[in-house]
Amino acid sequence: MQSGLIQKLSPGLKGAQRRYLRGLAHALKPIVQVGQQGVTDMVIAQLNTALFDHELVKVKVNNTFDGAIEDVAIGLTEGTQSACVQQIGHILLFYKANPDEPVIDLKHFKEA
Repeated sequence: MQSGLIQKLSPGLKGAQRRYLRGLAHALKPIVQVGQQGVTDMVIAQLNTALFDHELVKVKVNNTFDGAIEDVAIGLTEGTQSACVQQIGHILLFYKANPDEPVIDLKHFKEA
């Protein structure tokens, strides 16, 4: 996936914020999986729940999925109103601040 698409899928994040989130996600394991059916309502609901609980979530796109990973990233970003922070291989990283009690603080990053 091109970095331009990642920037388009996370317009509210600055580069330093994306780097910070990638660093936090390094030790995380994928907790949502996209199967051969692609982005379904169930996958969107699972990701929404995971984002509400964790704010930063890795998603694995299984090898059984025949479509483009870019389409999965776009579908999940739009379906969850989150930001796609990174894509490496079949792993996508999504971020969405908890509306009630945010845990990850991105406010300390200055304007570029």
